[in-house]
Amino acid sequence: MIDGPYYVLVLLGVLGAGLMAGVFCGFSAFVMRGLASLPPAQGVAAMNAINRAALTPVFMLVFAGSAVVSAMIAVVTFVVWPDDGKVALLVGSGLYLFGSFGLTVMANVPRNEALAKLEPGTPEAVSYWPVYVREWTFWNHVRTVAAAAAAVVYVLALSWG
Repeated sequence: MIDGPYYVLVLLGVLGAGLMAGVFCGFSAFVMRGLASLPPAQGVAAMNAINRAALTPVFMLVFAGSAVVSAMIAVVTFVVWPDDGKVALLVGSGLYLFGSFGLTVMANVPRNEALAKLEPGTPEAVSYWPVYVREWTFWNHVRTVAAAAAAVVYVLALSWG
């Protein structure tokens, strides 16, 4: 049975992955649709403003902190190797670390950086905007599912105890 500090750690994993799934879901469900409906210059300017505003200590604590918690869960699982929920704990950690955090670093952030280099009204920005929206949103859907699935499998690991 998962208990004590290990239980609290997994509970933090559920909370962090769930919060990030909610943030990502909001972007997939309506933020990107709203931005895509704007003229390209306005969409680029708005997304760049959102990307700058997102880098707050609270957001980074939840986003990066959840990756740290997921890594800790994986390490503790390997060391302690509990009978109950071990596979779910490792799957949950992998889903968040690779499917959410890693994907953000490898897919979404580079697109954000490329967009930030463009002046909103330029022909380059206008032609890149639909590509950005399509690709960024696709990878955001994937990280939404990964974060939500991580939260679910962490809960399953707790319930098997």
